[in-house]
Amino acid sequence: MNRGKLMNSVKRNVTYFKEAGKQNTDALLKLVKEYVEEEGIRDIVVASTTGETGVKASEIFKGHNVVIVTHCFGFREPGKIELEEEHKREILANGAKIFTGVHALSSVERAIRKDFGTIQPLELIANTLRLMGEGTKVCVEITVMAADAGLIPVDRDAIVIAGTGRGADTALCIQPANTGRFFDLKIKEVIAKPRAF
Repeated sequence: MNRGKLMNSVKRNVTYFKEAGKQNTDALLKLVKEYVEEEGIRDIVVASTTGETGVKASEIFKGHNVVIVTHCFGFREPGKIELEEEHKREILANGAKIFTGVHALSSVERAIRKDFGTIQPLELIANTLRLMGEGTKVCVEITVMAADAGLIPVDRDAIVIAGTGRGADTALCIQPANTGRFFDLKIKEVIAKPRAF
């Protein structure tokens, strides 16, 4: 096949990690830093459960609009949050924002599944996104959460970082949207993701 020169095209390098997981966090953040500097992107959204990844991202991307999205209270244990207080202080000291709220792609539907054994539309969307990995699903989810909270604009691209379990292994360039216009959201580029997940 003659590849020749493609008109109106952009050639990008995508990194595929051999396996999903926390061990990819530092390499992923380095890749994103290079991408952000090259593309001039200002908005960075990062999933962080305990705040460990949030601290790293808030240090690396100081001066940008960094939004750290955490699990909501009661996600694992009633009335408790997994975000560690020391990490929270460091994230805020680095100038980042923290958003804590209900997952956009599960919310009450998770309770319906657990109590009644039936799946609802939001969880169907979440499971479809998981075809590209857990990190992809989380990236899309935290994008709409941050947009709904007014922490990122919807008229310019954002870099969104998430992972499989703990740490970070997925980074996407996303055109954000609010949940009310969910299908206006576009995954524009994959910066990195795990190959095996």
